[in-house]
Amino acid sequence: MMATDLPGSTPPAVERELVRDMLKRGVWFAPVILLVATVIWGLAGTASAAVAIALVTLNLLLAAAGLSWAAKVSPMALMAVSLGGFALRMGLLCVVLLALRNEPWINMVALGICLVVTHLGLLFWELQYVSASLAYPGLKPTADKEAVVP
Repeated sequence: MMATDLPGSTPPAVERELVRDMLKRGVWFAPVILLVATVIWGLAGTASAAVAIALVTLNLLLAAAGLSWAAKVSPMALMAVSLGGFALRMGLLCVVLLALRNEPWINMVALGICLVVTHLGLLFWELQYVSASLAYPGLKPTADKEAVVP
C-alpha cells in the first residue's frame, strides 16, 4: 500500500517540486546568462536576457500550477491541461515576443537564444534529478526528503 492510497492522503505535488528545484538551480546561472548576453549584445542583450529569464520562470510556474490542479481533478483533466496549457503558454509567449519586437531596448536574437538556452538548459539539467523508476515515481529521494511509510 502506498502512502497516497491511505484515506485522506493526497499525492505529492511533484510538478511544484520540479519547478522549485529547477528555479533554485537556475538562480545560480541567471547572472552568468546576463553577463554573457551583456558581453555579446550590450545593454539590449542584458535587457533581452532578463526578459527571457522572466518568461521562462513564468512559463514554468504556470505549467506547474496547471498540472498540479489538473492532477487532483482527473487523468482526463491532466491530459487536457498538459496539451491545452502548453498551447496557451506558447501563445502567450508569442504575444509577448510580438509586443516587444520593435522595442529599441530589446535584441530579438539575444531574446530568442536566451529563451531556448534557458528552457532547455533547465529541463536537461533537471533530468539528472528525476527518477523514472517505479519505486520513486517523482523525484529521487534525498536524505531530507526520504520518509519511511509504515
